[in-house]
Amino acid sequence: MEIKELQKIMQDSGVAGAGGAGFPTYAKLTDKADTILMNCAECEPLLKLHRQLLEKHAYEIMKTFNLVAETVGASEAIIGIKKSYVQTVKALQQHIEEFPRIRIHLLEEVYPMGDEVVLIYEATGRVVRPGGLPIEQGVIVFNVETIYNVYRALEKQMPVTDKYVSVVAEVSRPVTVRVPIGCTLDEVVEQAGEITTKDAVYFVGGPMMGRIGSGSDPVTKTTNAILVLPKDHLIVMKKQRTSSIDLKRAASICCQCNTCTDLCPRNNLGHPIDPARFMRAAANGDFRDLNPYLDSHFCSSCGVCEMYACPQSLAPRTLLADMKGGLRKAGIRPAQGVQPVPVQQSREYRKVPEERLMARLGLTKYDKDAPMDETLVAVPKVKILLSQHIGAPAQAIVKAGDEVTRGQMIAKPADGLSVGIHASICGKVTEVTDRYIIIAAK
Repeated sequence: MEIKELQKIMQDSGVAGAGGAGFPTYAKLTDKADTILMNCAECEPLLKLHRQLLEKHAYEIMKTFNLVAETVGASEAIIGIKKSYVQTVKALQQHIEEFPRIRIHLLEEVYPMGDEVVLIYEATGRVVRPGGLPIEQGVIVFNVETIYNVYRALEKQMPVTDKYVSVVAEVSRPVTVRVPIGCTLDEVVEQAGEITTKDAVYFVGGPMMGRIGSGSDPVTKTTNAILVLPKDHLIVMKKQRTSSIDLKRAASICCQCNTCTDLCPRNNLGHPIDPARFMRAAANGDFRDLNPYLDSHFCSSCGVCEMYACPQSLAPRTLLADMKGGLRKAGIRPAQGVQPVPVQQSREYRKVPEERLMARLGLTKYDKDAPMDETLVAVPKVKILLSQHIGAPAQAIVKAGDEVTRGQMIAKPADGLSVGIHASICGKVTEVTDRYIIIAAK
C-alpha cells in the first residue's frame, strides 16, 4: 500500500490519536521513519483499556501495525508494553513469530512511561530534542486503540464512531465499555453500576493529567477514562485550587528542596525544564532572567512535580501550564533548535514507581479489575463535536432534519490538518452548529 492511500483512508475514516491531544494519525505517516512504536504503557494509574484491547485483538492489531511499518518503510516496529501486563504479553507472544519486523519491548512499572518522549528513549535509546517531534529521531508513535481503529477502517471499512472508556474508582462494578462518540459521561458511568460515594466528581482522563468533567459532557475520540471520586479526594481538591493562591503559597512555604526538578522526567532526559528554578523566579517576581519562564514551553504537564515530588504540596505543574498558556496567547513561541544536554546519570534512580504513586494519591484501593465489555451501549441521542483533534474542526455536511446512518460522514475534513467526523448512531439530525452536531436515535 502507498503512503498516500493509507493517509486518505485514515483521514476520511476520522482516525486521530485515541488519547492525549488527538493528533490526526494520517499526518504522522512519512517515509522518513525507520522505527514505529506502539504505546501500551497506560501512562496514567488505573487506566486499563489499552492492555485489554491489545490482549483481545492481538493478532488484528499486530497485523495492522506491521502493515503500517511496511507502508512507511520502517525497518522495525516496537510494541512498548509494561512487563506487569502478563496476559497481554502472552497474547502478543502467540503471534510474534508471524511478524519478524515486530519486537516486544518490556517496560518498567513507572510513571510517566507512556509519555512518548520517555517511551522513545526507553525503547530506542534516542532522545527527542526539546520541543521537537519524534520523527526527527526517525520514530512514529501510535497508541493501541489508534492502531485498532486503523484496522477497522482497513478491514471493515468502519470509520471511528465509538470509543472504549474505563470507568473506575467509586462505582460498584468497574468496567471498560464501548460507547458511541457523543454520548454523555453520565451514560458511560451508568454502565459501571451504582456510584458508591455522595456528591461524586467525574475526573476525566488519568488522575495525573485529567480534568474535572460534567455528567453532560460528550465523549470524544480522546476520552479514555472516567474516575468517579469523592468531592474531597486529594486529586479533586488539587485540581480546584486557584493559581493566584498557589503562587502566594509558593512564595511563603517553598523550602527550595529542588525535588520537583530532581524527579522531573523531561529534565532527567536533558530537557531545559527546571520547575524549581521557575518556582523561585515566579514566586519572587524575579524577571532578571527570563529563561525559567520561557522554558515552561518544554514542560510535558505530567504532574510528577505537583502530585508526587513536592513535600509542601505546591503546584509547579499548574503554574507552568498557566505560564505556557500565557506565552502562547502573547504569540511567544518555543525557541527553535534547542538541544538537550546529556541524559542525567541519576535518571534510573529518579523514576516514580507507579505503586508508590497510587499510594501517595490515595488511589490504591481503586486498582481493581475493570473487565472489558465490547457490546456497544445504546443511547437516545449524541452530541458530536466537530473539533475532537488537533487542527481545523471538521466542516458539517448535514443539516437539521437529515436522516443519517451509523458510520456516515457528517462532517468532512477541513483544509489543512483535519479529519472527518461520522455519525455514531442511526437517527435524525436535530441541530447543527459550527461546534457540534446533535443526532436523535430512531
